[in-house]
Amino acid sequence: MPSQKDIPVPTLLTKETFSNVLGNTILFLIICTFIIGGHLKKVNVFDAFIEGAKQGWDVILKVIPYLVGMLVGIRVFRESGALEAIISGITWCFTAVGTSGDFVPALPVAIMRPFSGGGARGLMLDIFKTHGPDSFIGQLASTFQGSADTTFYIIALYFGSVGIKKVRYAIWAGMLADLIGVMAAIGIAYIFFK
Repeated sequence: MPSQKDIPVPTLLTKETFSNVLGNTILFLIICTFIIGGHLKKVNVFDAFIEGAKQGWDVILKVIPYLVGMLVGIRVFRESGALEAIISGITWCFTAVGTSGDFVPALPVAIMRPFSGGGARGLMLDIFKTHGPDSFIGQLASTFQGSADTTFYIIALYFGSVGIKKVRYAIWAGMLADLIGVMAAIGIAYIFFK
């Protein structure tokens, strides 16, 4: 009978420990590199850090109104029933044509994703509770999570932080990329999960 000493340590624990130690060491070395580089170039690192923190605070103050507006708009969109109306309309279109619309229950994630990553994640978790994470709808919702970006959030944040009011083609290009990502996600989900 093998003793407690003879049982090997689980590989996962060893990998996790190694990963934690390596990640913390790399982070520590990066910070030390900045401090040593500043010292070699005769830069007061602490004063430079404080000045950067002040500039970061100014950027935060510029961005907050845009973020609050975006979050309020998302909440109104969800609570007003507009999202459900859009999903019902899409379902009706697919049933009227006579095609399979079994992917439609996952579409709220794809519709919410350009507005809010957290909102889309919440809708995905609702789908997991309703349909299960291993169902076709659950796997498609997960695929939607990675197939598009938070276009409106990014535009509100970055354009708002530098004061750009005319976004020109940025919204249309971002929405086109999101639409292509959604269509590709549906195709990939049918190939791999159906």
